[in-house]
Amino acid sequence: MKSTITTVIAAADNAARFPSASDLESVRGSLERAAARMEAAEKLAANYDAVAQEAVDAVYKVNPQGNLGRQPRVCDTEGKDKCKRDFVHYLRLINYALVTGGTGPLDELAINGAKEVYAALSIDAATYVYGLNTLRNRGCAPRDMSAQALAEYNAALDYVANSLG
Repeated sequence: MKSTITTVIAAADNAARFPSASDLESVRGSLERAAARMEAAEKLAANYDAVAQEAVDAVYKVNPQGNLGRQPRVCDTEGKDKCKRDFVHYLRLINYALVTGGTGPLDELAINGAKEVYAALSIDAATYVYGLNTLRNRGCAPRDMSAQALAEYNAALDYVANSLG
């Protein structure tokens, strides 16, 4: 899985060189933020369902059909359950990315091909972008986690939302 460390090492190997000072500084920064990422990952892991439900509630509050885009989709309780399932999936991958310190899990398992899948299922990705942005705006330090942990969590939410949007 891609992390900051594996990315730096792979880039240096591909260039047939040793890691540069800036490469090592990048790794150092990732390691210094590791405690904050782990705190965010632990808090998220303990609350997947509740956090995902907040996103679902926000989406359905704005549009009772559950879809924010132009493509119609009739959603009832089953639609809410599927929407929550998808948010839990994203949150688990965000957790994985927080643990690894890189975007590899998100790139490989959440983002690549997501827009095409949603289009095929008549689901606008804006639905998920809205829910993820709601979670980002809802987070509060120190209520939910430390300021640094919240910054790491928000960065991962932003990465997914921006990739889908």
